[in-house]
Amino acid sequence: MMTGRARTTAARVTAPIGATAALLGTLTGCATAAAEAEVQTPVDASYRDGTYQANGTYESPNGSENIIVLIELENDIVTDVEITTNPNNPTTANYQGQFASGIADLVVGRDIDQLDVTVVAGSSLTSNGFREALTAIKADAVES
Repeated sequence: MMTGRARTTAARVTAPIGATAALLGTLTGCATAAAEAEVQTPVDASYRDGTYQANGTYESPNGSENIIVLIELENDIVTDVEITTNPNNPTTANYQGQFASGIADLVVGRDIDQLDVTVVAGSSLTSNGFREALTAIKADAVES
């Protein structure tokens, strides 16, 4: 049998777990709605050959950051990629530099619709900016 103190502790532990589960459910719904609101390019779309550029923004622990992504396409294949870094502090400069120096190995020679960049040379947040820019580039380059 639980003592009065044990029951109180159990109730305090249960309440935050329930509240956390409800919050996660709410946040998941918001993320899904936000993702659905984005303009999506069909997978295996056809893209015009050319050079495309877009800005990609992302949040880091130091605030809002951005990179400029330049991609050259030929027959839907990435033939070149360049990243222009715009760091707001030395830590961001380090991560954006690592990302910029390692991205070509992951994307050049690949179909633009098959790119799934998450972590590049230890930089994970910069990938969020790259993916945002990639979405804009695909929207600009898609053949209608």
